[in-house]
Amino acid sequence: MKIRFLGTNGWYATDTGNTLSIMIETDKEYIILDAGNGIQRIDRYITGQKPVYLFLSHFHLDHIEGFHMMVKFKFGQGMDIFGPPGIKKYLGMIMRQPFTVPFARLKMRTTVNDITRVKPPRLEMEYKELLHASVCYGYRFRLEDKIVVFCTDTGVCPNLISLARGADMLITECAFKPGMKDKKWPHLNPESAARVAKKAGAKQLALVHFDALLYRSLSERTAALRGAKRVFKKITAPRDGQTITL
Repeated sequence: MKIRFLGTNGWYATDTGNTLSIMIETDKEYIILDAGNGIQRIDRYITGQKPVYLFLSHFHLDHIEGFHMMVKFKFGQGMDIFGPPGIKKYLGMIMRQPFTVPFARLKMRTTVNDITRVKPPRLEMEYKELLHASVCYGYRFRLEDKIVVFCTDTGVCPNLISLARGADMLITECAFKPGMKDKKWPHLNPESAARVAKKAGAKQLALVHFDALLYRSLSERTAALRGAKRVFKKITAPRDGQTITL
């Protein structure tokens, strides 16, 4: 499978990257993780009639702002969208005039589903609530006999460790600089992310969602990994446009 990093920034887009969106391509499906403005690139890769699934972690704007670009997509198979409770209400608030084109006027079929009520029938996956300032879900997928885990916008918590257990690829966040903590605004720094990967027995760790205000250059991301690699060796900070084959 291929994991394409379409947007790796947190909060807002800068020269370092677009806001968070990742696409997994397998022989059977396309899975999109979050809808920051990096999602604009998915039509470069989606071909044929494989199902297209979009999973939202939560509803902060940097994770859903790409919805205003949905009108440019026209996939024959459509798109099935899943997220935490309230997804229909919250997306319904923005996918309407005067903000953007409503779902009903898009060029393709879309469904919007509360993941606690409806799961994709063809996917082996699970979800758990993470530790954040608002309700935020992490996801664990079994794809082509590999485990891929996506957990963004979270502090260290038992559900994060549980989802990451034995993952072939753990994709998690690194909003904070080394050593930073804030109990009122839970996020990870590179060392805490590395400790999670080690404790969970993950095989690889990819860090994304770098706070754009704190990480102003790609070299700062690279520097942040140095200390983390003392804790967990197999760690990377993918850039926008980078692909990892698993």
